[in-house]
Amino acid sequence: MTRYVIITPARDEEEHIEATIGSVLAQNIQPTEWVIVDDGSTDRTGEIIDQYACEFPFIRAVHRPNRGFRKAGGGVMEAFYDGYNVLRSDDWEFMAKLDGDLSFSPDYFQKCFEHFREKPDLGIGGGEIYHDLEGRLKLESNPRFHVRGATKIYRRDCWEAIGGLWRAPGWDTIDEVKANMLGWKTYSFEELRLIHHRFTGSADGLMRDCVKHGMVCYICGYHPLFFLASCVYRLIRKPYIVGSCAIVFGFLKGYFSRTRQVNDTRLIQYLRTQQLRRLCGLETVWK
Repeated sequence: MTRYVIITPARDEEEHIEATIGSVLAQNIQPTEWVIVDDGSTDRTGEIIDQYACEFPFIRAVHRPNRGFRKAGGGVMEAFYDGYNVLRSDDWEFMAKLDGDLSFSPDYFQKCFEHFREKPDLGIGGGEIYHDLEGRLKLESNPRFHVRGATKIYRRDCWEAIGGLWRAPGWDTIDEVKANMLGWKTYSFEELRLIHHRFTGSADGLMRDCVKHGMVCYICGYHPLFFLASCVYRLIRKPYIVGSCAIVFGFLKGYFSRTRQVNDTRLIQYLRTQQLRRLCGLETVWK
């Protein structure tokens, strides 16, 4: 039996959290422990978590005070580590960071672990995120090496090799880049679908999400040429010009506010090399 733990940061997920809890309870391989962190919710999220924690011993509830606002990226990591630090299970093989607004099939984790067993060098994996648009499922596309932050599964050896997660925006890019640099594979499992009940970034608004993306590019140390190329490419997506401007604004905001960047010159050099190779059409982690 595969031993795994789940950590779920959740803020104001009253509408969706029971769907996620129901999906986990229906799994044919149950987690050893599931810590759900109520990140200062102002709705009934905390109450719902407490109800299930009383009924199912492997579910634990952690409650954080309300900071008064949603803190994108960094707030998620603060809540995640509040859950991680109270884990009682010490013999886990895999750890999943799972959002509280997802639905998935009863064999989801079983199928994920089959991928890990088949690929000993697979360090980070997870299913593909889909959105239900009036009965039609739409894939949330992402680079080949990227696993959405909403559903990341870490092999323990990989987790220890990368030294955990960056506790700020950009964590779900930095972890994969570092894992690839250290020789691990990271990718999503195309046949495994999770329904995300709200679009990524929708909690903060589209424009704020674009600004956050620009800030993440600065934090991660993107190569300037690659960053500019990605902004130009972004012009073909709505909101066309405004979206790219918001990304540039986020990058400059990070620069002028002296936002703390990743303090790992080897990692930044690896990322920039991969980005330049991609601009030249060479083989990279993207393909």
